[in-house]
Amino acid sequence: MNKTPNQKWNEEISKYKKKCQQIIGLSPSIRYVGLVNEYGRTLTGIIKPGTNILLKSESARNEFFLVSTMFNMRNKIDIAIGKMNYAIFKHDKITLVVFQSKEGIYYVSINKNVTVGTIAKIIAKIKKVI
Repeated sequence: MNKTPNQKWNEEISKYKKKCQQIIGLSPSIRYVGLVNEYGRTLTGIIKPGTNILLKSESARNEFFLVSTMFNMRNKIDIAIGKMNYAIFKHDKITLVVFQSKEGIYYVSINKNVTVGTIAKIIAKIKKVI
């Protein structure tokens, strides 16, 4: 029996959600993991229980659109300088690490008090998952 497009889509989203769950379990410092598509639309996302949410839904949508636009624009220069593996954004309240994969863009929020060395270890673990 053939699967409908909707069933196939739901299976893909389920796989993405499992990856996000795996990533959020890699470190107690990870606050949020989400996967957004090339247009900045959230495919799936997980907030660690007890986490103080910093962005309202509209601000989060704008942030995801901005990040996806940045990655899409950078794709045009991949031939010249190589593919971007990840980007780190250090804010006063959190650190964001953003990865591009074939599924989309993984957006990972990490507690602000995490050291650079720990962030490097978290990045290495995440790269193994995605």
